[in-house]
Amino acid sequence: MPAIQVAVCGPRDCTQLETAHAAEVGRLLAEAGATVLCGGGTGVMAAVAEGASRAGGLVIGVRPDSDRAGACAGLSAVLYTNMGEARNAILVASADAVIVIGGSWGTLSELALANHRRRIPIVSLRGWRILDAEGRPVPAALPAKDPLEAVTLALDPLPL
Repeated sequence: MPAIQVAVCGPRDCTQLETAHAAEVGRLLAEAGATVLCGGGTGVMAAVAEGASRAGGLVIGVRPDSDRAGACAGLSAVLYTNMGEARNAILVASADAVIVIGGSWGTLSELALANHRRRIPIVSLRGWRILDAEGRPVPAALPAKDPLEAVTLALDPLPL
């Protein structure tokens, strides 16, 4: 059986804390035997790729373009989709679970696409909080307080 695939989504322009969290999430996923999927660019994507690859993990980048120079280090393989932000649908559809770290508009689209699927675990580590029309929180993702909890929640119901 193939390894569980976990998409890690987050902004290309991220904070130092988001970078540290992403690197730790990547390491923990690799040590758990999961394949890491990411956008293959800068920011959270580069940090998760670095963390996972340093731990000997398999990391697949799903790029929005065909520019080989735009791919980050630490990727085991790259899919050049040349589809722009539509690649977010491919990234999320290929995942058995999604971890969102931080937030940007692209990250919000990935969160929405993951929620549309409804059959996979979605975890948020300092990511988007969604409110309904009356201002009440909508449970779009399981909240995690740290990288270990994020990985645990993402992998909990999944057999490795």
